[in-house]
Amino acid sequence: MKVAHLILAHHEPLQLKRLVDRLCCEEAVYFIHIDLKADIRVFTEVFIGYKQVYFIKKRVSITWASYSMVQATLNGFAEIKSAGLGVDYINLLSGQDYLLQPIKNFHQFLKNHAGKAFMHCLDVNKEWTEAISRLEEYHLTNFRDFPGKYKIQYFINKLLPKRKMPENMVPVGRSQWFTITYRQMEYILAKMEASPFIARFFKLTWAPDEIIFQTLLFNSDYRQSIINNNLRYIDWSKKEKNPKLLVTEDFQKIHESDCFFARKFDQNIDQHIFKLIDESIGWQEA
Repeated sequence: MKVAHLILAHHEPLQLKRLVDRLCCEEAVYFIHIDLKADIRVFTEVFIGYKQVYFIKKRVSITWASYSMVQATLNGFAEIKSAGLGVDYINLLSGQDYLLQPIKNFHQFLKNHAGKAFMHCLDVNKEWTEAISRLEEYHLTNFRDFPGKYKIQYFINKLLPKRKMPENMVPVGRSQWFTITYRQMEYILAKMEASPFIARFFKLTWAPDEIIFQTLLFNSDYRQSIINNNLRYIDWSKKEKNPKLLVTEDFQKIHESDCFFARKFDQNIDQHIFKLIDESIGWQEA
């Protein structure tokens, strides 16, 4: 079971290296997208000698809650496909994620559940209603800032009718991070290429990365293959736009979660949490 870890990162190269080291496995490769605004040299330098690490060539300048995150992911998919490495699964991570179990457990889990996709798929219209406005209203998040941008957005939504999902798709989603099969990745790429109107729709959606990929698979023949669990521990208890930053005091909850990954971590805020997790899974530095 060969896994391609697609990692989106923009800072802290040493924390990223620590994550890749924990993911290290003969049956894994690592495709890393570095935000175009960041100096990629500080990242490539820490991975000198890593034969299984590939840096995404077609980089994107990522803006929070815009389509740029979707495009970076799609670019990663395309380069994984072009590499022809015989990958079975794609595991989407951020540079601020961390492994909670021995990596062999994750590979065995995927072998035991071959063909399944692991992603959050809450029904927007029934279970995640706060996201309805993301789809029904026009959002100019993907456009560069200019004077009066949000005033124009306000009047656009006042004057134009509510937007409707392309192809009457049922919208689902929540967390953007997921684990899917190679064939499911291929389906997403093919669908996006054949249906450019989908990209046009989601470019006017706020935080489309939390909806588009789940929605595409949910409205396809792969619906029955989706497990509504993205295998990640993420703390939304503060009910803010970003999840809680995980620190030492969160270790027990993280440890008891039975998840494979957790986010978000910041080595500048708390390094001890990494040590606790490493010790819990028997990791020892070489």
